[in-house]
Amino acid sequence: MIDPEQIKRWILEGLDCEHVTVQGDGHHFEAVIVSPAFRGRSRVQRHQQVYAALGARMGAEIHALSMQTYSPEDWAARGR
Repeated sequence: MIDPEQIKRWILEGLDCEHVTVQGDGHHFEAVIVSPAFRGRSRVQRHQQVYAALGARMGAEIHALSMQTYSPEDWAARGR
């Protein structure tokens, strides 16, 4: 069973991030990801970047991943 911390490590290995949290029960996961790579990107493009970082693990080891993706500026504007 996949651990949320493992998914976090995979994201951090494949994407420059300022903040990542992953929660889940081993089957369904939720992530909050803040990356400067998201600047000027649409939500779909941001998700594609995360999928690229996770590679073949998406659909194989990770079956369901819900994401909230932010640029550092978006994150700061939320008052975090």
